[in-house]
Amino acid sequence: MFTQEDGEFAVKTARKAIESSVKGGKIDMGKIPEKFERKMGVFVTINRYPSEELRGCIGYPEPVYPLKEAIIKGADNATRDPRFSPLSEDELDSIVVEVSLLTPPEKVDYDDPSELPKKVICGKHGLIASKGSRRGLLLPQVSVDQNWDEQQFLTHTCRKAGLHPDEWRNGDCEIEVFEGVIFKEKEPYGEIVRRDIDDN
Repeated sequence: MFTQEDGEFAVKTARKAIESSVKGGKIDMGKIPEKFERKMGVFVTINRYPSEELRGCIGYPEPVYPLKEAIIKGADNATRDPRFSPLSEDELDSIVVEVSLLTPPEKVDYDDPSELPKKVICGKHGLIASKGSRRGLLLPQVSVDQNWDEQQFLTHTCRKAGLHPDEWRNGDCEIEVFEGVIFKEKEPYGEIVRRDIDDN
């Protein structure tokens, strides 16, 4: 669905939005590919380089904004991720930008909670756990980066939602899965590559 050229456009747009957020100024997006006018979910992740330590990650799991707008909003907000201090201009040369283009979340149907780990695929699925007003999301690459199995992935997603870590075992919360196409900078301002997490 997304070509290398699309990935480069997505990551460069996110990088421009990050710079605009930190330094000010307008974003010159150039010619916008047609598919970026469609509504789609996206997350923008900022990592320190070369440690890959998380520096900010904000996005929209649901297709509520045109993709070009969602990337800009996600990137702008990722510079002020409330878990961290605001990104400074001095850090721009020591971060790498990653963009995850997401499929719409789909509810996982199950009769017995013990079936859930069999319906989740680490390296393919991202997860959303929700109950009442509480909702937590983890991107597909997180389970691979953390070397989690499917049960651990479900547990950590519940924890991210502010639920008891084993809430999924009770069949008392809703679990949704989604997939992502991920593009990232290999180094700050460097080559942009597609990340195939299922090959990790």
